[in-house]
Amino acid sequence: MNEYIGIDIGGTKISVIRGDAAGNILEKKKFATKTKDETLKEIFEGVSELMNEHVTSIGVSCGGPLNSKTGVILGPPNLPGWDEVPITDMLTERFKVPAYLKNDADACAVAEWKFGAGKGTENMIFLTFGTGIGAGLILNGRLYEGSTGMAGETGHLRLFETGHIGHGKAGSFEGYVSGGGIAQYGKGTAKELGKRAAEGDPEALALWNEIGENLGKLLAILIDLFNPEAIVIGSIYARAGEYMKAGMEAVIEKEALPGNVKACRILPAGLGEKIGDIAALSVAMHTK
Repeated sequence: MNEYIGIDIGGTKISVIRGDAAGNILEKKKFATKTKDETLKEIFEGVSELMNEHVTSIGVSCGGPLNSKTGVILGPPNLPGWDEVPITDMLTERFKVPAYLKNDADACAVAEWKFGAGKGTENMIFLTFGTGIGAGLILNGRLYEGSTGMAGETGHLRLFETGHIGHGKAGSFEGYVSGGGIAQYGKGTAKELGKRAAEGDPEALALWNEIGENLGKLLAILIDLFNPEAIVIGSIYARAGEYMKAGMEAVIEKEALPGNVKACRILPAGLGEKIGDIAALSVAMHTK
């Protein structure tokens, strides 16, 4: 059976994974993100240690901006100094196998579509809901990336004329529906608010309902724009969705077309803590 190497590049940690076509993780190395040069050195060392004769390709999952078609990382805000890094060419030159790059939302979308909550769908949207919020789009049975791999930047859409800042824009969805946006309410982190809500704290429960309503506005747009069978939501929603659900569903019912709402399931991500690893492997599998 073919094997693959996936590289999950984040602002605080890097994972290098070897896995198979069924999404099984066979071996993994994990280390902290350092400077660009130090981190690249550790990535290449990790790939070298995991490489064997069964590995047919390498996949890289990384936050944008990037160009998935040219395989170049274009200076993500959480990776200072990573400007114009031709990561796929660098990997192919060293290891003599094809290498591919996708932004993390797209990579997670493919992973959840192939192996997680979206398995069996033809039209599915994956929403990251961590530090920021972005979307990966599976449309008509394939990943839709746009002309440079930057489709699905939902966090940049404007919710209010001004207000919380997210994705570099005041009033954007990311300023209200993300870990960074939740912190801007000034009532604690998402983790703290989740703990308070579990204890029945009225203020926390009211805030989660408000966040759910704002999430519902975004989902209503996506439901009517793409008419998906499922929207799969990761991270914070997977952990605290029960506190957002009522507000979210009320807004969706009010804003979106009834037939589209009926056709679409809203689901928490199914891959849990493994999603980043399987996402990177999915990039290596080069699903189009």
